[in-house]
Amino acid sequence: MDDQVRAILVSTLYTQPASLAIGAACGIVTSLTAARVSDMPQLYLAAYTLSAVALLRVAASLILPRLRNTNARVLEFIYELGAYSYSTAIGMMATLTVLYKVPPVAETLMVANAIGYAVGIAARNAGRPAIAIGQMILTLTPVCIALAMRSEIAAKVLAFSITLLLPAMTSITMNVFKTLRDSISAAETSQRLADKMQHLARTDVVTGLHNRAGLNHQLVEKLMDLEPGRRLALFWLDLDKFKEVNDTLGHQVGDRLLCEVAARLRKQSPADACIARFGGDEFIIACEADAREDIQRLADELLAEIIRPIRIDNDRLEVGCSIGIAVLPDDGTDLETVLQGADLALFQSKVNGRKQVTFFDAAMTRALVRRREIEAELRLALQRDELSVFFQPLIDLNTGRIRAFETLVRWFHPEKGELRPDEFIPVAEECGAIITLGNWITAQAAKVAATWPDHVTLAVNLSPLQIKAPGAALGILNALREAKLDPTRLELEITETVLLEHSPNTDAFIKQLSEAGVRFALDDFGTGYSSLGYLDKYPFKKIKIDRSFVSGINVGTTSTAIIRAVSGMGQSLGMEIVAEGLETLEQVQAVRQAGCTLGQGWYFSRAVPDYLAAMLLAQEARRFDEDTPAAIETSDESMPRIVTPPATTLPDPDKQRRRRSA
Repeated sequence: MDDQVRAILVSTLYTQPASLAIGAACGIVTSLTAARVSDMPQLYLAAYTLSAVALLRVAASLILPRLRNTNARVLEFIYELGAYSYSTAIGMMATLTVLYKVPPVAETLMVANAIGYAVGIAARNAGRPAIAIGQMILTLTPVCIALAMRSEIAAKVLAFSITLLLPAMTSITMNVFKTLRDSISAAETSQRLADKMQHLARTDVVTGLHNRAGLNHQLVEKLMDLEPGRRLALFWLDLDKFKEVNDTLGHQVGDRLLCEVAARLRKQSPADACIARFGGDEFIIACEADAREDIQRLADELLAEIIRPIRIDNDRLEVGCSIGIAVLPDDGTDLETVLQGADLALFQSKVNGRKQVTFFDAAMTRALVRRREIEAELRLALQRDELSVFFQPLIDLNTGRIRAFETLVRWFHPEKGELRPDEFIPVAEECGAIITLGNWITAQAAKVAATWPDHVTLAVNLSPLQIKAPGAALGILNALREAKLDPTRLELEITETVLLEHSPNTDAFIKQLSEAGVRFALDDFGTGYSSLGYLDKYPFKKIKIDRSFVSGINVGTTSTAIIRAVSGMGQSLGMEIVAEGLETLEQVQAVRQAGCTLGQGWYFSRAVPDYLAAMLLAQEARRFDEDTPAAIETSDESMPRIVTPPATTLPDPDKQRRRRSA
């Protein structure tokens, strides 16, 4: 029997002080009455002793249970001492009435009281059977002996009957005890199981932190205990690129990584903080705070702790983290609002480039509403023919001829007007619609490119999500087949961020399409973690220098030197170098002198719809048919320029659709 069950059984001795008080009152009244009737000093002394013990027992039963942290064994010992003392007193009182042959009514009164007390105590104190049986023995044994010493047959028969009563009542006591013990043990076992199940239901099995249910429970408790004037800060953390760890190293390594992150969060968080794994690679920390500066400092410490390299077996992992913060009551008066605010702040951290800490701002809610509208309408835009494919030419800086067209998408909303790509492309990537959108763009552009001269190629930007999608390479090859476009005329532009992930899917994608003849270009070169190893590992035929080196605010001697270096490297490797964002003749002359072979930008042409792209090619064909090769060559002071209608004169999308259908 464990201590918990023992404590409950001991508590049953004190649960009914009223019955103890009634028994004590009966004992006091009967003993004093018997002493008065017999008028013997010995009986008076016994009656006074019994009364004193009875009163002390009643007082103890009322006071002791109210004392906190009283040990169960101490309570049992005190009760046992009082019970044995009272049983001895009432047994001796009854025995004296038998021995001194007091008036029959007094003798009957005390013997009956002793027997009744013994019978009653057998059930009342069955929770501790040793005490109950000891009380019966101390009460009835001296009475039995005194009755057996009498010469009357009736007294001897009564002594025999009382002797038989002892084992009978002992059996009842033990049966009651076993029933109580088994019931309490079963209840305790059920309670332990219930507590364990509740703990499991509120605990994340991987990290040992709270899960969502545990987080909700803890947040409610923290909110109830929050003192006036104090703040409750909610930190929502998301690990960057955790999925790649699972995909490349396996889920076991991923789970160990989560455990290590959980350990670091416990180490860095305040002692009273609630830490939970919200799901996947997301964690939430809730703690009280005084000032915003304290919250910022804790967030910076958490971020610095998590992004430290983690070594698991022989793998050195560097995991980034984005953090969003909302504060109660500053950002909301209820938990749901503050949690939503932290989630929005986390989203903003990701949009801003990850590995950042962002506090919630009310403007984020308006931005979320806008993004949700775009997400809902984007899924219908393809069906409603609201999206259009535009083309911007890439010009050979030596001949002035169009060498390729880069595909761009435009969204002409019937109510909101033209939506910028930087508005809906990030939303498409977030909600997964970029895969469908990217496949549609490739298919539409391939159909248009199939009508161009063979020397003009098609460039299409690919999203990282589109590359990772199952069957991505097969989808592109099917689009080329349906459009009857030679794969060698398609050039896919990918950014360095795609290559940073070292994904086997990316390698397989590039290999499969390269073997089919599709060419690849490295886009936005110089803005990411540029590595010359990419140029050696992957079959790039073209490098596009980011526009920030051409028309950015920091353009100068350094950027020109960088362009020269990249151009020289490209010439040695047999690659073409594209300068983006050309807007002036001076920029065109500068990049051509620096060694770039192709140029792209508004100086030559804006992005135009398919029929204007065809018109540009037709104009070029006529011009170059008429001109001699000598006339095509240009000097640094003059550069061929394609004249296209300004953006304001581009036809209405509805007219475009009608013209195409016609």
